[in-house]
Amino acid sequence: MKFVGVTSCPTGIAHTYMAAEALEVAARDAGHEMIVETQGSAGSDPLDPAVIAAADGVVFAHDLEVVGRDRFAGKPTIDVGVKKAISDGPGLITQAVAAVEQFRRDPGSVAVTVAGGSSAATGLTTKVESGVGTATRIRQWLMTGVSYMIPFVAAGGILIALSFMLAQIAIGEDGAIEIVKYSLTASGEDAAYNIAQNFDLLSLTSWAALLFVMGAAAFGFLVPILSGFIAFAIADRPGIVPGIVGGSIAVTMQAGFLGGIATGFLGGFVARWISRWKVHKGVRGVMPVVVIPLLSTLVTAGIFITLLGRPIKWLMDNLTEGLNGMTGSSAVLLGLILGAMMGFDLGGPVNKVAYTFATTGLGVAGAATDAPQLKIMAAVMAAGMVAPLAMALSTAVRPGLFTEPERENGKAAWLLGLSFISEGAIPFAAADPVRIIASSVVGSAATGALAMLFGTTLRAPHGGLWVLPLVGKFALFVLALAIGVVIMAGIVIALKSREQSKAALTATPLAA
Repeated sequence: MKFVGVTSCPTGIAHTYMAAEALEVAARDAGHEMIVETQGSAGSDPLDPAVIAAADGVVFAHDLEVVGRDRFAGKPTIDVGVKKAISDGPGLITQAVAAVEQFRRDPGSVAVTVAGGSSAATGLTTKVESGVGTATRIRQWLMTGVSYMIPFVAAGGILIALSFMLAQIAIGEDGAIEIVKYSLTASGEDAAYNIAQNFDLLSLTSWAALLFVMGAAAFGFLVPILSGFIAFAIADRPGIVPGIVGGSIAVTMQAGFLGGIATGFLGGFVARWISRWKVHKGVRGVMPVVVIPLLSTLVTAGIFITLLGRPIKWLMDNLTEGLNGMTGSSAVLLGLILGAMMGFDLGGPVNKVAYTFATTGLGVAGAATDAPQLKIMAAVMAAGMVAPLAMALSTAVRPGLFTEPERENGKAAWLLGLSFISEGAIPFAAADPVRIIASSVVGSAATGALAMLFGTTLRAPHGGLWVLPLVGKFALFVLALAIGVVIMAGIVIALKSREQSKAALTATPLAA
């Protein structure tokens, strides 16, 4: 049989592509053909209409609305969450085959994709699912803002890190301190630091300054984008203007990412409230263009400036001061907690809370070279790499403890772990949740604590091995990671060996 499918996940990074691969492999192993369209964060390459027309059935494994659902109208369909495809690809293919066979016998007895769904056109999307609880919805609103903010964090952080590297080569040990003096507006006595007027194509210092100015510009968008797209997740397009304007005001008032989160939620709810007003039909045409952005921005900015801004700035100042004062055992404890969170649900809500805490902190760090936020980011990334690498190591060292599919997943987990994709350990956790998750929490916590103890730093929010040159004290970063991987792998092997021994002892009397 021939199948087509679509996969998507809230972040559009790991689960989307892992689910697609799992479905395609499961279909091939079962003797069928399958082509999957991945609707990830990098966009999608839509399936050829001829391929869809020739398909016998459809599998949707998604946590977001399928874009272009109409294209699959009339096909027998299996519709599940994205994690189901990762944990049980063969089972879904079996269901799809059964659905196609049942559809051929009795078309009315099988669920099919119906017309009238989302259009094929793509645009801004949210991470919000329908029919979820309040707490989940709040998390998804926040994660929408974070997902749009991360590319700015990545671009800005990596550019600044590269600028510091070049500056230290060109200027010496004080290069990272000297390079932050450059800008696009320096004048008077500081006119020499105006890179727009003094750029020298042959000067390494000029290139370092250029990278720094561009990175700082990207960082300037972090809070407004975070705020704007939280509001967008709540109110759709009407929320963008009050959210971004509110976020810019939060930056001006030095309220940081907490201010951005506050203006995002405030702007979103105000815009949604105004957009639901029942107005005369003569006014409807100007509502989205004039009335909603004007009134929602007025209310959001007014409330934040007069009521919320100063208390949130005070809270942000105290949070920053507390992080700056963390040394010794307190820093290690923070690393241990964040590491345990990263290893607990491998890309789930708890993992995302720790990751969001780290990435939003990068905006606060700015151009500082040894800010605690940079240490937190290093600890979180190192901890997030532990689980897939540990499972890869476990399957290589003791392959007899794992099934053939798990051994194959172990080979893929090397690359996923090195790329900071924690979800590479999900197939193992799905098959043996208690042992794998317990081991992951211990190993990841150890790595997070050691990374903080060693004082490693990182400006990039993602990348794993590929951003290793941007890691401060990278040798100690690798050491912390290696220790956590060995600890987790050791625990996994010990627990599985114990279980295997128990099973052997139980089977012995039966055999006798």
